[in-house]
Amino acid sequence: MITYAERGYGARQVGFGEKPGIVVVDFQRAFTDASFSTGGAPLVRRAVDNTARLLQVARRAGVPVASCFMCYHSERDAPHWKVGGIAELVEGHPGTQLDPAIADPSYDYVLRKGAPSIFFSTPAAAYFAKNRVDTMIVTGCITSGCVRASIVDSFSLGFRTIVPEDCVGDHEPGPHQDNLRDVERRYADVSTADDVIRQIELWRGRNQVI
Repeated sequence: MITYAERGYGARQVGFGEKPGIVVVDFQRAFTDASFSTGGAPLVRRAVDNTARLLQVARRAGVPVASCFMCYHSERDAPHWKVGGIAELVEGHPGTQLDPAIADPSYDYVLRKGAPSIFFSTPAAAYFAKNRVDTMIVTGCITSGCVRASIVDSFSLGFRTIVPEDCVGDHEPGPHQDNLRDVERRYADVSTADDVIRQIELWRGRNQVI
């Protein structure tokens, strides 16, 4: 059997370009808080903690950040989700609130979405285009669902796409690892929070006004 690697998958690195931006996908209480049926998975909590570290550095450096939450006007507006509880995320539901560890509405562009990808039928791509971003750092949850959809759309929109493994999380390790391995073969570089922080600091140093 000829492997993916032997067929040339994953043979190239995407790398960082001229200007980074960050998307924070669905770090809302429904997925980060253990009091909700879909919330509090250990990999998700790890991702929240590491993303909070990353965002502190990114905001100081002036990196554009867009953070989203899943929300509907009513259950009638929701797609045909097979996940119990998601269609209940209507306006005013506590599960739509962003996790306070990552939220900074005074800096971030905060938007609501109704589909898996942060880019689908939202102004996110236009926001990053206005800010001349060419490199998209994808954080959030769930790795095998809304994060993967956002990665694919980021790639499809022409962004260099970087995924720090410890800044995204899933309910189970298997889907987390499988999906990251798969997108790394095709669409994105899989990195770490520490490496992305280092790249942002390098970018900040190159662009610092003296």
